[in-house]
Amino acid sequence: MCGIVGFAFRDSFEIKDSVKALKRLEYRGYDSFGYADNNGVVGKHVGEIAIDKVPALNTKIAITHTRWSTHGGVTEMNAHPHTDCSGKIAIVHNGIISNYREIREEMEKAGHAFKSQTDSEAIAHFFENKNIKDAAPEFFSKFQGEFAVLLVKKAEEKIYAFKRGSPLVLGIAPEGNILASDIYAFSDRTNRAVFFNEDEFAEITSEGFTFYSITDTTIPIEKEITVFSWKEGEELGEYPHYMIKEIKEIPRAASRLLLSLGGEQKPAVEKVVRMLKDAKRVIFVASGSSYHAALIGVQFLARAGMEARAVVASEFRSFMLLDENTVAVAVSQSGETMDVIEAMRGIKAKGVKIASLVNVPYSTVQRMSNAHLNIGAGQEVCVAATKTFINQVITMAYMASMLGYRADFASLNDCITKALLQEERIKEIAAELKDERDIYILGRGVCYPVAREIALKLKEIAYVHAEGMMAGELKHGTLALIEKGTPVICLMPKNDKDIVSSAEEVKARGAKVISFTSNGYDSEEGVKINATDAATFAIASAIVGQILTYYIAMGKGLPIDKPRNLAKSVTVK
Repeated sequence: MCGIVGFAFRDSFEIKDSVKALKRLEYRGYDSFGYADNNGVVGKHVGEIAIDKVPALNTKIAITHTRWSTHGGVTEMNAHPHTDCSGKIAIVHNGIISNYREIREEMEKAGHAFKSQTDSEAIAHFFENKNIKDAAPEFFSKFQGEFAVLLVKKAEEKIYAFKRGSPLVLGIAPEGNILASDIYAFSDRTNRAVFFNEDEFAEITSEGFTFYSITDTTIPIEKEITVFSWKEGEELGEYPHYMIKEIKEIPRAASRLLLSLGGEQKPAVEKVVRMLKDAKRVIFVASGSSYHAALIGVQFLARAGMEARAVVASEFRSFMLLDENTVAVAVSQSGETMDVIEAMRGIKAKGVKIASLVNVPYSTVQRMSNAHLNIGAGQEVCVAATKTFINQVITMAYMASMLGYRADFASLNDCITKALLQEERIKEIAAELKDERDIYILGRGVCYPVAREIALKLKEIAYVHAEGMMAGELKHGTLALIEKGTPVICLMPKNDKDIVSSAEEVKARGAKVISFTSNGYDSEEGVKINATDAATFAIASAIVGQILTYYIAMGKGLPIDKPRNLAKSVTVK
């Protein structure tokens, strides 16, 4: 989940410039950051990326790293880059080396002195006193796990790059070449990129690049330059945090998506829908917020008469119902979620066709798919999925509508706009919930996954223990936890009488009921939602939940865009 960037430029640049590019990837991790060049300069710092901590040094080759900790605590010594014993080799690494303990023990017996607790440092020691290109095949053979690695050698004007599992892309810029974890690191400089495939090794200079398959590093392989289109993330402007900025961008992102699905993406939509029509079973594979969107998609397809289910990607190996009558739909905001990619590899091995829903173009998930749809939300910087989640749900509804599900897209924009207009009311509720340790969210049908998504937002951004529940399951155990003053949010679409009964059940036990409602239910606290059907209610209530989470976190003074222990793109297992 770390972010890496490497610059190989024709003219000298300040190392600060490469760290500024790294700052664009800080959503991938922000425990510590560091930089190294081919002159032997190495710098490491704990905490978020701070440009003012980087010295005004010039170079033509530099590699940088922002860390999300896996092996070893958050310390300066564990920050990247890591060096070999001689200090002539420096590396940055995104991924996990699963057999590093055995390798490290072997190297220590051979006399190597390790300075950190990380798995990554073993990579630098491995290449010590070796010809990098000649040693590359042995590196791929010896080191198990996932890795995107950039390596510089003192006095060489070259960056060596290695890719297995973790994402890596090369940007072709006017100044030279840029290596990065994803295109956003250099999308402000160029729209030309070369994407690494599995088990590829490359030598990158300011003037060019040479790629090799690790099975044969004597013969270069041809690589295609892709011209990509990517909507830039704007500056914060008037907003204090990216989360609220991105919530406010939902109307524009949703409108852009609907225009795209009915226009430039229409052939892709038709291809995906044909795949679904020809299948007897549809399996969604996703993680986190994308999994909750997939659960909503299952409900939409079920209402269109299709058999569908969603499986958490990390548990997919336990799911065996795959055959020629199955279509898998991979859902991933980043397109680099390792659990999803691993599941996709198993699915492809069984010969099952895969469609995907992604936000980041040309990502690994997209390139592994037989067909794909881009959800068109644009860059999302905050760790919490807000506009990307909403656009995933809209895309699910759109696909299902092509198969018989009736969705009211005509009223969607009005519904979203009116949800955003409830901001002041939501602020008042947030102020009352700020100090609560436990919050329960109840939903039925399409609203059950929304309840789970709101609970996830409260956990990851507001640090509140929250449970999103099927309202009908309340009396089968959880009702024992309800006592006087316990906050219970009830998602109450029009004509749902059963959720009203659930609200009365908890109210009778002293709960403080907060309704997100289209049915006029009179609760102690409530937010009116203008919705015409299940899809619009699900989308509007999710937005209200996002705003509520934001203001609870604001009231607690929390780091909203960069919550503790988390990163946006989960590229390790």
